[in-house]
Amino acid sequence: MLQLFQLQAAAKGGVVRRPKWDIERLPGWERFRQELNPRGFHAVENAGQVVIFCNQDAVRIIR
Repeated sequence: MLQLFQLQAAAKGGVVRRPKWDIERLPGWERFRQELNPRGFHAVENAGQVVIFCNQDAVRIIR
């Protein structure tokens, strides 16, 4: 979990993408959510991928 949030993109407030199974296998969904909350990060899942927005900006779904 720490490796995920220490990636260069995460440290710079960017976007990190991981396969859904990676989240399920390593920290599990509950722990993943617990790590997002204090950071104020958002994440979305689509087509087996999880996209993590490593900043506190609002996420807007375009379509």
